[in-house]
Amino acid sequence: MGEEKSKKRVLLVGASPNPSRYAYTAAKMFEERGFEFIPIGIKKGEVQGKAILNLREKPDLIDIDTITLYIGSDHQEEWIDYLLGLKPNRIIFNPGAENQDFARKAKANGVDVLNACNLVMLSTGQF
Repeated sequence: MGEEKSKKRVLLVGASPNPSRYAYTAAKMFEERGFEFIPIGIKKGEVQGKAILNLREKPDLIDIDTITLYIGSDHQEEWIDYLLGLKPNRIIFNPGAENQDFARKAKANGVDVLNACNLVMLSTGQF
């Protein structure tokens, strides 16, 4: 099962170098549990030794299994088409990131949608 987990690439949207942010804690937990994650956001810096990619540049990424959102619904609209274009298998809307319109579009594209907390999922082995 550990091997299977390591093959699933996670795109952490809203990554932050600030240790007081939940996205930072999630990155730390992904790293500790051996998940391959890609931090992306509008904040510059690093998290867990990885440079945070610039979301504004909409980098071309492949093999994204899960997108996990740490940006509020009021800041998501301009990124929806880009994120769906990455063809993830699932999108996790963390608390505060829930967005019915985005979720509806994702489901229409065959993407599994969860309103859940990564920190809880990772802590309980449900990720």
